[in-house]
Amino acid sequence: MEPIFAALLGFVCGSIPFGLLLTKAAGLGDVRDIGSGSIGATNVLRTGNKGLAAATVLLDAAKGALPVLIAPILFVQDQATAPGFWSDLGGIAAIAAVAGHCFTPWLKFKGGKGFATAAGVLLALAWPVMLVSAAIWAATLAISRISSVSSMTTVVAAPVAGFAMGYPAVIVPLIAIAVIVLIQHRANIGRLIRGEEPKVGAGK
Repeated sequence: MEPIFAALLGFVCGSIPFGLLLTKAAGLGDVRDIGSGSIGATNVLRTGNKGLAAATVLLDAAKGALPVLIAPILFVQDQATAPGFWSDLGGIAAIAAVAGHCFTPWLKFKGGKGFATAAGVLLALAWPVMLVSAAIWAATLAISRISSVSSMTTVVAAPVAGFAMGYPAVIVPLIAIAVIVLIQHRANIGRLIRGEEPKVGAGK
């Protein structure tokens, strides 16, 4: 039962739509009515409020990191009887947290792209891999100047980095998270193929 409890904890934490709650509290309306319709920080930034966007990044990352850190403490299980991946309660909570953000039940199972929450869970799972992934994100953004390209490149590279750096326990969770994030970027992928994806700092 412990893996199920860890998954529920991660999903519930991840499902909190901070971007929507913050913009509504600030009197900026429903963030889903602008831009991509997402509840993530990139779309919150389109309201023109950089402070709220920064707060959304931090809170979305925190709601991913928290269940990863506390699930193994709250739901102690017998490691000898927990086969393979199911012994990693933090990894299960990590996947569930990203899924909760992307498919929150409070918004008819719609949500954000999952990148900030993925960053939070990676920080909790293996912070050295997080540092390398952050460098990959920054380099890709500087070269491409396209936010979605840097996000997708980073989530795909993260499990490879985890393997190369000697963190085998994070590989399966990071692969699952990469699949979720890529699915959420399907519209961006379509625009990239058509050459319509906007660059950072470009005019409308």
